[in-house]
Amino acid sequence: MGNLKAFQKKYFGKKLGELDESGTRLLVNDLLCMVLGFIPIEEIKTEYMIRGTYADYMVAIKGNRHFLVEVKSLGLNLSDKHLRQVIEYGANEGVDWAVLTNGREVQLYRIVFDKPIDSKLIFKVNVEDKASLKDAVEKLQHLHRDSVTKKGLDLLWNRFTALETYTIAGLLYDNSVLNFLRRSLKRKFKNKFEKDEIKDALTQVICLEVDMDRVKMTRKPKGKSARASKSLPSQITEPGALPVA
Repeated sequence: MGNLKAFQKKYFGKKLGELDESGTRLLVNDLLCMVLGFIPIEEIKTEYMIRGTYADYMVAIKGNRHFLVEVKSLGLNLSDKHLRQVIEYGANEGVDWAVLTNGREVQLYRIVFDKPIDSKLIFKVNVEDKASLKDAVEKLQHLHRDSVTKKGLDLLWNRFTALETYTIAGLLYDNSVLNFLRRSLKRKFKNKFEKDEIKDALTQVICLEVDMDRVKMTRKPKGKSARASKSLPSQITEPGALPVA
């Protein structure tokens, strides 16, 4: 967090004025080195050629290309046109990850090699905003050199995919869940329910907005069931967050 604070103070502690794309690249270069910990020249390739055109940066460690970076001028708002450009670069080069930035906002995308080529916005963060420093640190840690070299981006993608709508929906419609709901509803409401009825009800839960204040949470069972539940892990422990050096 300390280096991100220093970066903010250096570039946003005073009025920068108008920075063109070339000047913004100098700012982004400091972001890559000073905040994210990559080694200049050795790990940050500038003007990286891709099929006759050039991406602003390719971040590569020991020959492994981790992500490319496309930079727009500081005063320019990032647009779908810019996104298409950076995704095209990544797709042509076979790189999974792309960063689009104007020096203030950093957007991280995962390129999905499908037909047609698609992309997923993993996160975006404003590195200028001092009030959101904690949020910036939490997100940028995934792009830090320490994380990248330990396959942190792969873990981030797995987590993102796990929580996508269709992944969760697939789990909810699994037979084990449907059977659990059938048993629970029969026990509580003294009626039998067919799987199709429960699927229809689940679809309503998924598709309609639910007022959580009206949701009646199931209480923990008493007796043996409660004691058995205490023996189960209460949470999944994830690797500790890496500091933004």
